[in-house]
Amino acid sequence: MRRFFSPQPLTEAGQKVHLEGQVVRHLIQVLRMQAGDELELFDGEVAFRAGLLEGNKKQASLELLEALPIQPPSPLFTHLGQAISKGDRMDWVIQKATELGVNAITPLYTQQGDVRLKGDRESKKLHHWQQIAISACEQSGRTRVPQILPPQKLEDWLALRQEDVKLTLHPRGQNAELATQEVQSAALLIGPEGGLSESEVEAAQRADFLPLTLGPRVLRTETAPVVALSLLQHWWGDF
Repeated sequence: MRRFFSPQPLTEAGQKVHLEGQVVRHLIQVLRMQAGDELELFDGEVAFRAGLLEGNKKQASLELLEALPIQPPSPLFTHLGQAISKGDRMDWVIQKATELGVNAITPLYTQQGDVRLKGDRESKKLHHWQQIAISACEQSGRTRVPQILPPQKLEDWLALRQEDVKLTLHPRGQNAELATQEVQSAALLIGPEGGLSESEVEAAQRADFLPLTLGPRVLRTETAPVVALSLLQHWWGDF
C-alpha cells in the first residue's frame, strides 16, 4: 500500500483529511489514483488506512478507515551533525540517514566547507531537506519524521551536545570497540569533503567527542554517515 505523509493530524476512523501541493500531484497525476483507491497516511505519530474520496490537480480529500500498527522507533536516539556539501550529496545524506533511523540532523557550517546559505536561500534549502526526510519516511516505513534543524556553526552545535556518546570520524582517529557500553543516545559529527580543520577536531575533543576511524580507507562526506549510523544501530539500536 502506498504511504503518504499528512501535515494534518490524524485522530480517528471517519475523519476527513485534505491534502494539497506536491503530494496531491503525485497521487493524481503520477499514480493516477481515483475515488475508492486506498493508501496509508501517517502524521509522524500514528498511521491509518485511508480511502480517496475525490481529487484534482490541487487538492485531494480522503477518509480515514482504520488505524494501522506503526513501526517502533529504534531504542537508540541519534543526532547527526553533517557539514553541508554541494550538489545533491546533502540530499543523499538526509535520505539515507532517515532510512537508518536518525532522529535529528543539523546541517553544519565548517571552516573547510564550501557552502554558505543565507536568508531565503537557507530557508528554502531547509524546507527542501525536510521534504527529503518525509519522502524517505514514506518509502522506508518510518512513522516519525526526523527533525531537520536549521544550519548552525559547528562550535554552536558542539556546545549543545549532551548525548551519552559523542563521536567524530577522522582518518587519524583511533579504532575503538564501543559496543560494550550501554548507550541510549549518540551524537555523530561528519566533516566536509576536505575534512575538519585541526582546530575543529580539537574543539570537538574538548566537547568530549571521540575521534574514530572506520578503517584504512578515507570515506567521502556522504558515505561516512551511512557507515557510521549503520554501526551505531548495530551496536545499540535495532539492527
